[in-house]
Order: sequence, then C-alpha cells, then structure tokens
Amino acid sequence: MLDLGCGPGFASADLAVLVGGEGRVVGIDESAGFVEAANDRGIPNLRALVGDVQAASDFLTGESPFDLAYARWLLCFVPRPEAVVAQAARLLRPGGRLVVHDYFNYTAMTSAPPREVWTEVVLATARSWKARGGDPDVCGRLPAMLSRQGFEVEHVDVHQRFGFPGDTMFQWASTWWRNYAPRLAEMGEITPSTRDQFLDALAEIEVSSDQFIVMPPVWEFIARKR
Repeated sequence: MLDLGCGPGFASADLAVLVGGEGRVVGIDESAGFVEAANDRGIPNLRALVGDVQAASDFLTGESPFDLAYARWLLCFVPRPEAVVAQAARLLRPGGRLVVHDYFNYTAMTSAPPREVWTEVVLATARSWKARGGDPDVCGRLPAMLSRQGFEVEHVDVHQRFGFPGDTMFQWASTWWRNYAPRLAEMGEITPSTRDQFLDALAEIEVSSDQFIVMPPVWEFIARKR
C-alpha cells in the first residue's frame, strides 16, 4: 500500500494495521522531519521515504506494483495534482485502487451562526493556497484527471463534518486557525484587525454551549486502475 503525502505517519500507521503482517505500507512525503517521525513509530511493515509525490515512481523502483494508493489532503496543496494521479497509475497493478480524500467547496466552511469575519478569513485561506499553486476545490477536477490517467471511478461520497466546543473536531479546527490566522496576516491576506476579530470569535465559540463550526466537505473517491 502506498501513502502519498504521508506526513508524520498518522494515516500510514492505520493503513499498516489494515494490511496486517503480510502487507506493507510505503509512505512518501517531501518533509524530512515528517518522514523521520513516521519511521520513528517503529512499525515493522511501515517505511517512509523523502520525495516528491509528483514524481514518486522515480525513486520507487522495485517497490511496485502496489494494490492500493492513498492520498489524503494532498491534491489540494500540490501544484500538479494530475501528476500525482499519473504516478499512482504507474505504481499500481492493473485493478489496483486509488483512494482520495480531499476538498471541494472549501469556502463552505463557516461558523454557526455565520459571521462575516469568518467568511473573510476562509476566503483568504483559499486565496493563499491558490497563490502557492494549490486548489482548495481540487475534487471538482478529479473525475476528469482520473479518467485521463486510466482510472474508472467506482465510488464517490462526501463527508460533512462539524465541531462543537470540547469535541475532537473542534479542537482540530481551533488548533489550525490559531496557527494559520496569524500566518494569513503575515502574508498580507488579512489585516491584523481581522485576525484579532477572527480569533476573538473563535474564543467566543469555544466557551459557548450553542455555537459550533461547520467544516469544509471532504470528498471521497475510490477509483480502479483499468
């Protein structure tokens, strides 16, 4: 099994359990620190490598063919997402599957009740990704990419998530925004005043009993290599 953009190995570790002792998981990530963290987990059937997922086959000679490739929150960040799909096609056996979890309609993320400052910061986030070559709505283009690279889509689903104060999903969103809202201000995508208003709104939701955060939809594609 191939974990494209494995990060520090959270999903890779789960995949290693799923494939069992007879299977293997190879993770790829451009961050040497993340790869080290994945390998430090000490999971016998998990190995992570430093590399560009857009050219994975260049340094995976002898590792393929794989039965399954997985890409979670990866295609939205890379400049050439179809290159990743093409690499998966090259590394999978005929009949192998590519599983993708990623975004479409990212700017649907909002607070409940809605706040203008929240909308402003979410739109700024989408702009910042696009400025670096990413696409927060990449799943809208994914079916065509899969078809061009020799895949047949077998399954499509969408997961709508939300976070109430105190639950795990809210904690994830809170951590993300407390780190990324200041970065948006540093990049000039929002003003320091907007940053402060946004973080104040987040703090208000955090102590409320009747407010929550609506996350962007995560789309799930399962495609079979022809």
